[in-house]
Amino acid sequence: MSTRRPRRIALTGGIATGKSYVRARFESLGVPTSDADLFARAAVAPGSPGLAAVVRAFGPGVLDPSGALDRKAVADIVFRDPARRKTLEEIIHPIVRRATEDWYARLDPAVPFAIFDIPLLYESGRDADFEAVIVVACAPETQIRRVMERDHLSEVEARQRLAAQLPIEEKVRRADYVVRTDGTFEQTDRQVKEIYGKLRGQRSA
Repeated sequence: MSTRRPRRIALTGGIATGKSYVRARFESLGVPTSDADLFARAAVAPGSPGLAAVVRAFGPGVLDPSGALDRKAVADIVFRDPARRKTLEEIIHPIVRRATEDWYARLDPAVPFAIFDIPLLYESGRDADFEAVIVVACAPETQIRRVMERDHLSEVEARQRLAAQLPIEEKVRRADYVVRTDGTFEQTDRQVKEIYGKLRGQRSA
C-alpha cells in the first residue's frame, strides 16, 4: 500500500532572475511554497549554533553592534573569496537541508506538489533531493542591471555575485521546466500557469 505525499519541486535560478515573483504566482494558484533564504537566516539567528559556528570561522567582525550577523560584512568576504564562501556554505547548508525536510514532512499529504525556492540548488548539489526543478531565467545582462538597481551595487559587485553562481545557461540546460522573465509580467504568468497545469496532473505514489 503506497503513501501519497506532495511532490518535491525546486524553484531556482540566478540572482535577480525573478524567482520571488514566480514563487508568488505559484502561491496565488494555491501551491505551498517555502524559501531556503528564510531557513538560512534562521540558521544564523542570534544565539543559534549556526551563528556561533560562523563567528568561529570568520571572527567577531561579522557581527553588528547588536550581536546579529552583519550580512554585508559577510557578503564582502565571501563574494571575493571562493574558499571562504565554501566555508560559510558548509556551515549553513546542512541546517537548511534539515529544515527543508521538516517543512515537507509537515505538509498535507493531499497536496499535489509543493515548491521550495532554493537559489543555490545546483551549486549545493541538492537537485537530487527534488523530483523536478523549475529554473527562472533571463539574460545575464538583465540580471546585472536588476541586481545593481535592487541592491544598489556597482557593476563590479554585481558581476562578482553572478560569478559566484553557476551560469544561468547551465541551470536552464539542467532544468525540467523553465520560466523566462525577460518579457512582460503577463508572459511570465502564462508560463507559470502552464507549468502549474503540468505538475497538477502528476502525483507521487
